Amino acid sequence: MNRTKGRSMRFNGIMLIAALLALGACGKPADGPQHDASTHNMQRADDPKTPATIVSATPTPLATASTPTTPRSCSAEIGATAAARRVAICRNVSPATHPPCNAVNSCAMIEDEIARSCALFNGDGPEIKGCGPDPRGMEAAAEVVRRYYSAIDARDYATAWTQWGDDGRPGQTLAAFEKGFTHTRTTRVTIGALQPGDGGAGSIYQTVPVTVDATLDDGTRQRFAGTYVVRRVNGVDGATPSQLRWHIDSAKLTPLPASSL
Repeated sequence: MNRTKGRSMRFNGIMLIAALLALGACGKPADGPQHDASTHNMQRADDPKTPATIVSATPTPLATASTPTTPRSCSAEIGATAAARRVAICRNVSPATHPPCNAVNSCAMIEDEIARSCALFNGDGPEIKGCGPDPRGMEAAAEVVRRYYSAIDARDYATAWTQWGDDGRPGQTLAAFEKGFTHTRTTRVTIGALQPGDGGAGSIYQTVPVTVDATLDDGTRQRFAGTYVVRRVNGVDGATPSQLRWHIDSAKLTPLPASSL
């Protein structure tokens, strides 16, 4: 489904580098890639009966620019037991015939399906075990940003890209977005204190303060601070379930001095 497009995100000079690095695309030009990934447009292991392959919870560095990369599985990211718990929740709440509830997928993809499924109920009927926080609340908005960086760190760029909406970031392709992360090894986001969001023209906007830490494939460490604005349609007649979910609308990040590392 198409989502209501958010305001265009503009980056220039070091500001763009900051934003893209937060996305994992350090050192790329101003309109470098952002993301794409809808659980419907990604290649995934859909069969929930497929056994999980357990590796290590330690993040695996990205390969060099000439080497293809693949997403890191949830079982490799957080371990078999924790991944199995998330898979069980996903299977319990998802109404999809073939949901991506499989530990061989990234944790971000599994969590995105949980969030999507819980948002469909939108508080109607009895409480569903495994759903939370409130899909309309500010914590759920912050979870979009957490999933975004989790997906980038796991190299699941499709899931990261669709945190901007089902069609990804306006004006940017998934291929361009993914290319921007060639030299990024790891990314991590810390969410700051949330304040109630603002409403306007049928939408709710939630500001999410962040600090982003990134490591490049040569070992260089960088840190950025700033905000994401996350948006959802609020009670508009005819709005689709996708539009009623939170998605990233804009971002503004600034590089911090080396002394902060």
